[in-house]
Amino acid sequence: MKRIKKQCLNCGEEFLPKTVASVYCSAICSKKAYKQKIKQFNKDAELKRMIDKIPEDRVFLSVPEAGILFGIAKRTLYRLVGQGKIPSVNLGTRLVRIDRSIMEGMYGPGHSLPKAENTPKRKLYSLEKEDCYSIGEIAERFQISEGSVYNHIRKYSIPTRLIGKHVYAPKTEIDNLYNGNDFI
Repeated sequence: MKRIKKQCLNCGEEFLPKTVASVYCSAICSKKAYKQKIKQFNKDAELKRMIDKIPEDRVFLSVPEAGILFGIAKRTLYRLVGQGKIPSVNLGTRLVRIDRSIMEGMYGPGHSLPKAENTPKRKLYSLEKEDCYSIGEIAERFQISEGSVYNHIRKYSIPTRLIGKHVYAPKTEIDNLYNGNDFI
């Protein structure tokens, strides 16, 4: 049986995976990735809370608010205001205000968090016989048992189609799952 090396998603090193679903070379890399994921989740949640505090109808924004809404560093905004590239109103010490419509004209609509986390992208599959592998073909091609194939299909919610007495799964998903780029 040919074992395929994968690249660790955390450190980038090549490794021999223990299972088909392994994406990290060690428990250490897995824990680091998990901590980074949690840190990013908390950061996104804090950013969303800050964005929600800014009223939609506010015409003039402070520099920190504009930075949050448009994803630009405060220093950069202060520098652009100082250079005159972004028109602003100075209401006093640390009271620089920027017109929201000018910022939207320069940088597009206000920043919002990616919607992909809330609504996963729908994948369209062709479940025609010529675009699919049968379970037996998958087991033979990737040298695993049919039971393992069924388990992976359930685990990764891969769509299937029953034609006659055979179950078929999309070639693209199966190739992606089993790192099919090396087999084709």
